[in-house]
Amino acid sequence: MDRAAKQELVTTLHDVFKDTGVIVVAHYAGMTVAQMTDFRQRIKEAGGSVKVAKNRLAMLALKDTDSAPIANLFKGPTCVAYSKDPIAAARIAVKYSRENEKLVILGGAMGKTVLDPNSVKALADLPSLDELRAKLLGLLMAPAEKLVRTINEPAAQLVRVMQARVDKEEKAA
Repeated sequence: MDRAAKQELVTTLHDVFKDTGVIVVAHYAGMTVAQMTDFRQRIKEAGGSVKVAKNRLAMLALKDTDSAPIANLFKGPTCVAYSKDPIAAARIAVKYSRENEKLVILGGAMGKTVLDPNSVKALADLPSLDELRAKLLGLLMAPAEKLVRTINEPAAQLVRVMQARVDKEEKAA
C-alpha cells in the first residue's frame, strides 16, 4: 500500500470513528475469506460496514476522536465493525461470533463510552432503534385507542339492544 492510499485509509477511518454510533473491534484470526465475506455481508445488510486495517493505521485514525481510548484493542489481526445505529453492528458481530468461534469480540466504543466484550454483548441484546420506536408508538397509541373504544361503546350497546328488540319482534310475528 503506497503512502497516499495509507493516508486516505487513515482519513476514512478517522471520519468513521468520529461519526459512528458504535464501533466493535474483533480478532478474526483463522477465518476464511468466505467467512469474512459472509460477516461483511451481514453487517452491510444491517446498515454497517467492516474494515480491516493495519493496527498502526487504525491507531493513527483514532487520534482526536471520542473513541481514542480503544487504541489498546488493536493488537493482532483485528477488524472494525461499525454502524450509525448504535446497536446494529454490535448485534451482528456478537451473533456471528456465537456462530463462528474464530471471530472474537475484543471490545469497542459507543461515543465516549469504552465497551469491554461483555458490554458489547449487553448492547447487542438491547432492542434496535426501530423496535424501540414501535414500542413507543404503541404506548402512545394505546390511550387514544381506549378513548375511542370508550366513546363508541354506549352507541354500540344501544345498537345491540335495538337489534335484539327487532329480532325478538320478528320471532314473535
